[in-house]
Amino acid sequence: MALRPDLAIIADAVPAGARVLDVGCGDGELMVALGAKGVDARGLEIDPANVTAAIARGQSVVQGDANRDLADYPDGAFDYAILSQTLQTTERPDRVVEELLRIAPRAFVSFPNFAHWRVRLALLWNGRMPVTRLLPVAWYETPNIHHVTVSDFRDLVRARGIRVERVWHLSGDKPTSDAAASWRAEHAIFLIARG
Repeated sequence: MALRPDLAIIADAVPAGARVLDVGCGDGELMVALGAKGVDARGLEIDPANVTAAIARGQSVVQGDANRDLADYPDGAFDYAILSQTLQTTERPDRVVEELLRIAPRAFVSFPNFAHWRVRLALLWNGRMPVTRLLPVAWYETPNIHHVTVSDFRDLVRARGIRVERVWHLSGDKPTSDAAASWRAEHAIFLIARG
């Protein structure tokens, strides 16, 4: 089975031999791909069923909550931290990003862009939060508690003195340019590092 496009980008970008913590690792799909290229991947996952599934795949995963449990990891314990499609579900995304960069010098953060033109159009025409391929449930069913945009995330990292090393934007499952990414990109993947 092929990796989700954002996970494929991350898997390709992490170098062999790296030590990685995948925060919100789901069923361990990315960890399996990373392990195949010689990466020492560990996972933190809140959903007990996903923890069980990841362990059944032979992955090293613990049940925990990114909002509280990242504080238990020592400074610099990993080379990379990964937070894929989880930022918008955290209580304080700013604090979670700070924790990622405390436990690893670099972090991958990916999220759906809530300023994509389809989201804007749905709000304009219908006056309702949209249901899309990346946001497939009604607003009252979604785990998303923060509606982050590409511009919002850039502002956050700039304000915190965090360096953006690389950015990938996806429209559908295909890469798209940085030009007008705030409304063209459905999804963004940032590789960030401490300034």
